Amino acid sequence: MKKCLSISSIALLLLSYQCNAQKELSELSNKKVVVYTTAQNTKLRLSATDTLHFSDFGQPKEDQVCIFVDPTHSFQEMIGIGGAFTDAAAETFGSMSKETQTEFLNAYYDKKKGIAYTLGRTTIHSSDFGSGSYTYIEEGDKELKTFNIRHDREFRIPMIKQAMQTAGGQLTLFCSPWSPPAFMKDTKNMLQGGRLLPEYRAAWANYFVKYINAFEKEGIPIWGLTVQNEPMAKQSWESCIFTAEEERDFIKLYLGPTLHKAGMASKKLIAWDHNRDLIYQRANTILSDPEAAKYVWGIGYHWYETWTGSSMQFDNVRKVKEAFPNTNVLLTEGTVERFNFAKMDDWTLGEKYGHSMVNDFNSGAVAWTDWNVVLNEIGGPNHVNNLCFAPIIYDRTTKILHYTNSYYYIGHFSKFIHPGAKRIISSSNRDVLQTTAFKNTDGSIAVVVLNTSNENMTYRLWIDGKATLVNSLAHSISTLLL
Repeated sequence: MKKCLSISSIALLLLSYQCNAQKELSELSNKKVVVYTTAQNTKLRLSATDTLHFSDFGQPKEDQVCIFVDPTHSFQEMIGIGGAFTDAAAETFGSMSKETQTEFLNAYYDKKKGIAYTLGRTTIHSSDFGSGSYTYIEEGDKELKTFNIRHDREFRIPMIKQAMQTAGGQLTLFCSPWSPPAFMKDTKNMLQGGRLLPEYRAAWANYFVKYINAFEKEGIPIWGLTVQNEPMAKQSWESCIFTAEEERDFIKLYLGPTLHKAGMASKKLIAWDHNRDLIYQRANTILSDPEAAKYVWGIGYHWYETWTGSSMQFDNVRKVKEAFPNTNVLLTEGTVERFNFAKMDDWTLGEKYGHSMVNDFNSGAVAWTDWNVVLNEIGGPNHVNNLCFAPIIYDRTTKILHYTNSYYYIGHFSKFIHPGAKRIISSSNRDVLQTTAFKNTDGSIAVVVLNTSNENMTYRLWIDGKATLVNSLAHSISTLLL
């Protein structure tokens, strides 16, 4: 009798789920669809361009271009989208007038006036993007007795606090180190790679705890941290090499236990923090060790060695997610290098962002973090001349903020896909239209469609036998909100 009741209960639950799903689909297909568009050779920038309605459609034919959306199958939950508070960004922000600072803050962090960033990254002492190298301790202080973040109180902390306030009081913020202090490394140099000396592993782990405590004392909660920025790159700037085995053991024996002992077990520890090309080897080495894996919340990655055109290795991210489904994946840094002021209107800037974001999310990413939120008119400041683009460039001579198309491309995701949203199926039957979709916690659905072709196209947005006709302009990105 108990078995029969159990089977009956399951059947009733399944029937209830199917009925609810069907009702939800019916309600969705009766909703209006508001289309927001950014397109090359137009003035459209996150502009509302159309309001559409569904009608019965049924089976599409092979020659009919369609985007198929299925809200009944959901996947990863969105953490957030945002960019990095580097020293370079903070110094540039500090050089603006109060009025320009307000414009900048609203552009990124205001939910109505801007693109609603909810995520941020910041550095543990210096990186290449800033006016110089520094740490929070005196050289040789293994006991960390001189630890002090006074350097960050001038520019970086005030900027982060204002961004938090504009965003509604909070941001999801994670931090990353570029190099331990010079005396802790075999090269005695923060630049040019080198390795953390074994005798300083405990001190370096404690340094993370000191940093988190110091920032939180300033009123800036730290949500997570990465172990090492780009651990396989010997750079002309701050850098430090960790093999997969070295990172695994540092997490397992030092950083993980130190965080837990300090009451920071809830902080999200992110490994790798480098390119997609080696992501599987790194994830497999660390996560196959249960004693290391128990401390790791996610695997972060960048796009630099694998980002040109269709060669970006999104499938490597998907393979990590398939092999380790309980571990999160997220893009922790991406930017366009080799800044050139004359190319700020180059449309490929935004299209590279759109291509990466669509495919990263479809590969399972729970978050997406741009690099510097703002830079000056030379693509800096950067103390080793590694000059890059940012979505917003501030010209110190004209006192003007320049919004590149990458700002708008990112906004097509960040403004409409909110933390807590879950990715749903969005499938295109033409490779020139790339798409992803999320369902927000309020029930709204955001479908992003990227057209990188030279042709205007029409397609049908199709849900459960109903469809509406949408115009897609050449070299455009659209968000369809329903």
